Amino acid sequence: MVQEKLLQIYQLMFEHFGDRHWWPAQTKEEVVIGAILVQNVSWSNTEKAIEKLRQQDLLSFAALHRAPLDEIEPCVVSTRFYKTKAKKLKAFSDFLDANYKGDLEAFLRQPVPQLREQLLNIYGIGPETADDIVLYAGGQLSFVIDAYTQRILARLGITQEQAGYEELRTWFMENLPADVALFNQYHALLDAVGHHYCSPKNPSCTPCPLAPLCQYAQQNHSFTQS
Repeated sequence: MVQEKLLQIYQLMFEHFGDRHWWPAQTKEEVVIGAILVQNVSWSNTEKAIEKLRQQDLLSFAALHRAPLDEIEPCVVSTRFYKTKAKKLKAFSDFLDANYKGDLEAFLRQPVPQLREQLLNIYGIGPETADDIVLYAGGQLSFVIDAYTQRILARLGITQEQAGYEELRTWFMENLPADVALFNQYHALLDAVGHHYCSPKNPSCTPCPLAPLCQYAQQNHSFTQS
C-alpha cells in the first residue's frame, strides 16, 4: 500500500533526524519573507538577509511596502540575485497592501485553491514557494516539492526523477493522511536527507536512513547493508 510505504519512509527519517523544527521563524511574515529569499540559495545565506532586514526594521510587509528598492537590496545581497529578490519582496508587499490592506492573516485564511492561485499570480512566486507559504505560514494542507524530493523518490525507485511538480504534489496529498504537522515534518525530513546524504553526485548511501529501502543504494558499491 502506498500510504504504508510513505509512512515507513517518514518513520526511518524521523528516527534518524528527529523533529526538524521547521520553518524557523518568529512570525508568519518572517516565514513568507524567508520562503521568497531562500529560492536558489542556502538557508544560512537566507538567515543573514533576514537578520539584516530585522536590523533595518524592514522585516514586515508594511515596512517593505514603504521602503524603496535601494533600501531593501543591500539587506538581501547574501541571497544571490539580490536585485530580483528585493523586487519579489516588494511585489508581495505591494500586492498585500493593495488587496488585503496589508493583512497577511486575512490573505492566508483563504481556502487553499484560491490562496495558491493568488500566490502563483504574484511576481516571483512559483509552485514551491507558494506551497511553502501555504503550509508553513498559512498552516494549511499543501505538500511542498523540491529538487531533493524529486531526486530521493527517483532513487528509491518510486517515481521518475523527471516527474512534474504538480504530479508529485498531488501524489503525496492523495497518499498521506491529511495532517498539516505531518506534511510540515515530512518535507523538512526529505530536505535533511537531500542535504546530508542524497547529493546529485556521489551520494552518501551507507549512512542514509533510507538506504535499506533505496534501489540506488542497493546498486551502489559503497553501500553495505547491516
